Amino acid sequence: MEKIDFLIVNPPNPKETYGVLRDELSGIEPPLWCALHAAYIRNKGFTVAIIDAEAENLSLSATAEKIIEINPLLVDMVIMGTNPSASSTPKMSAASILLDALKEKAPLIKTVLTGLHPSALPVRTMRDEKTDFLVCQEGFNSLLKLLRALKNGGEDYEKIEGLCYKKGGEIFSNHPVPFTEELDEIPFAAWDLLPMEKYRAHNWHCFDSLDRRSPYAVIYTTLGCPFKCSYCPIHAFYGKAGLSQRSPENVVGEIDLLVKKYGVRNIKIMDELFVINEKRLERICDLLIARGYDLNIWAYARVDTVKERFLEKMKKAGINWIAYGIESADENVRNGVSKKISQNKIDKAVKMTHAAGINIIGNFMFGLPDDNIESMSATLSMAKNFNFEYVNFYVCMAYPGSRLYDESVRSGVEFPKEWQGWGQYSYECLPLPTKYLKSAEVLKFRDEAFRAYFSNPEYLDMVQKKFGSSAAEHIKVMLKKNIQRRYV
Repeated sequence: MEKIDFLIVNPPNPKETYGVLRDELSGIEPPLWCALHAAYIRNKGFTVAIIDAEAENLSLSATAEKIIEINPLLVDMVIMGTNPSASSTPKMSAASILLDALKEKAPLIKTVLTGLHPSALPVRTMRDEKTDFLVCQEGFNSLLKLLRALKNGGEDYEKIEGLCYKKGGEIFSNHPVPFTEELDEIPFAAWDLLPMEKYRAHNWHCFDSLDRRSPYAVIYTTLGCPFKCSYCPIHAFYGKAGLSQRSPENVVGEIDLLVKKYGVRNIKIMDELFVINEKRLERICDLLIARGYDLNIWAYARVDTVKERFLEKMKKAGINWIAYGIESADENVRNGVSKKISQNKIDKAVKMTHAAGINIIGNFMFGLPDDNIESMSATLSMAKNFNFEYVNFYVCMAYPGSRLYDESVRSGVEFPKEWQGWGQYSYECLPLPTKYLKSAEVLKFRDEAFRAYFSNPEYLDMVQKKFGSSAAEHIKVMLKKNIQRRYV
């Protein structure tokens, strides 16, 4: 076997992240940041491999054994969830156990942590975890320089931007690397290093064809976000509010590869905000329409950035689903977390999107700081009245890296005792209390709201008419899965 310089690991964490929903309902997404790091480093002449322990359904012990067998120069554990804001921190539980095992059984293997959570809490993570290094933010050049230093046998780490390391028992944290601006210079993700046959789209993404959830891929067309919602930690990873963009030709070139080489139809555009640059968006759509692919794409957008004239073009390009972060029905609650969108804009965006034939995933959050029972009830009523094709009901968590986390630390809020407790569907989930409600009250409301929405006869009737009886039956099966909670 060829000696591997750089081994990238997506830690196994499915049960803690999705609980009973893992077996058949949740999507299994390619770990995009693993594949991006792999492509960049391989392009610089290093030998690279990926272990996607989550997709391979490996146990923690089996993952550790596989790492030791490969015996790479450097192991990169990427702490980045499929929803980076909500599911990165819970992955630290598995990563911590893996690091302990490697330090005990193979102490000569060097390890580095990358991703959102390590970027949010670099010094604490270096202090608490048995890792040799930590790279803040995107990490492309930092990882390259670290590998070159290890290859040369030197310890000239102080010159590597974005690197955290230990020396003489002291933790050093170098100034972070600048925000990546020229995204076309980063190679396409290393899809050939991933078990592409293992990935499947989320159940709702394929309501019209539940037997076609695979193959599935995830891409970025932009990195970053210009907005500053207080509950979102994403700026900890990018270093600042802002947006870098791939060219339309570069984006569609990667989609060409995914379609022609891997037979991909289902695609998630992982951008924090895909619908923002009108000229660029229309160019991407025009290129996809010209190709005539049978694509099933979903993407995120804000209700105050979509416009009627390009929604129809998005639909023709294969964008069948848009996820809108509405969060709350109460404008004061939204304003309290800097989500400043008006009810008029919500109503207008929903009407335009449905008129274009695009399905909507409504993202809502219970337990925002100004929430009470009345405001959360209004949010549930709003969702039911809109009767979206799918909804995500989240509880508010003060994720590390967010402004809400810093505020919660200062006010002495009780956080989950283990990182897996930050998982939305985990047994240990402990959401943020509000000014008026305890954590358990918020969690109980969320789980009851989920059942109320998806068992609503009007919703099931809409699903049956739009997607067929198999989708409606699938929803009923989903409702039989009861999430176990410690605090409810």
